[in-house]
Amino acid sequence: MPDARKPTDEELQRLTRRAVAEIVPEAELIPALKAGKHLRIKMGFDPTVPKITLGWAVGLRKLRQFQDLGHTIVVIVGDWTARIGDPSGKSETRPMLSEETVRENSEAILRQFFKILDPERTEIHRQTEWFNDFSLTDVVRLTARFTVAQLLERDDFANRFAGQEPIGVHELLYPLLQGYDSVAIEADVEFGGTDQKFNILVGRELQGDMGLRCGPAGNGQAVLLVPLIVGLDGYKKMSQSLGNFIAIDEAPAEMYGKLMSAPDHVIGDYFEMLTDVPDDEVATIRESVTSGGAQARDSKMRLAREIVAQFHDEAAAREAEEAFVRTFSKRELPQDVPERAISFASAREEAGQDANGEVKLPWLLTHLAMTPSASEATRLIKARAVEVDGVVVSEPRVPLRDGMVIRVGKHRFVRVRDAAG
Repeated sequence: MPDARKPTDEELQRLTRRAVAEIVPEAELIPALKAGKHLRIKMGFDPTVPKITLGWAVGLRKLRQFQDLGHTIVVIVGDWTARIGDPSGKSETRPMLSEETVRENSEAILRQFFKILDPERTEIHRQTEWFNDFSLTDVVRLTARFTVAQLLERDDFANRFAGQEPIGVHELLYPLLQGYDSVAIEADVEFGGTDQKFNILVGRELQGDMGLRCGPAGNGQAVLLVPLIVGLDGYKKMSQSLGNFIAIDEAPAEMYGKLMSAPDHVIGDYFEMLTDVPDDEVATIRESVTSGGAQARDSKMRLAREIVAQFHDEAAAREAEEAFVRTFSKRELPQDVPERAISFASAREEAGQDANGEVKLPWLLTHLAMTPSASEATRLIKARAVEVDGVVVSEPRVPLRDGMVIRVGKHRFVRVRDAAG
């Protein structure tokens, strides 16, 4: 392969500092980049769900920067490990997925990846390319390279073991399988979130143990970790399971509205990790946001424009902003309020309909995925941040009505329909 283009000092700073949590070992990767050495850069994903969020976009944007210098990006579809479920950061065993679900999810995710990556300069590999040919002997040989004690050094395993919580033997295989991917494709660098550090270092160790001269200095793959961004609730990692996420394929108006609903203190991080706004401007934005008021609002609107334009286009961003201003300055309903159909009969039973025909609003908001939990819904109701049909709700119960419009915070709407028609 031809050498990659040598980055300028400014490009190198952006590559290795902005939206980067840690590089291991930095002393190997930086000189290789300065020398223009061509690198095979790996990022794997488990297709456990069919959508990707702005949290994923942090790493994908960084990959695109390396891709634009001429490095090869290698995306691994974890169609084997997805059936195990990566337990990183989890307190319990995740259910295995069917082969059909994994295939459908991976196809959907790859389409979204190419909103950021250049498909013409991206290698796609599936774990089945090598693991379908694995025999039991191969598995035993792979597991023999690590001890149980080594695997229990991973925080989530260690915590579960100390708490006498069950750990499936198949879960212990996960880091080894992810690490073997790096052997199979001879990765020089692997990207991941900070929760993936242990798994990626396993890949570096396996490469060395199996005699491969991979990596920026031939000592095994380097590790580049990107931060995990906070979700719309302002304090937990962005996650689909928590409902505090923005998907990169959401409609422009929905994406814009969700970004405007984000708490002020995350805006600076979103600018740094999800946009190309220069560092000095990001620093100014961080200062302005702390002042609150109109400055914070204007910065948030700029952020929403930047991100909507990135995943759609400039025209879509302008239209989304105009719709937002029209709706929230003039207190009009959006023209495209998303609808959710639920069974009112089931809702009345599950949410505990009382003698007045009213149901528990915290249950309803959580069921509609408008809040991540009933406790958060209760907090928002007490803060007078929930409206039903334009009226602020102060009580924790409401009557169900087909076509009712619920508003949470300033920017999230749902029109509720009875699935029974």
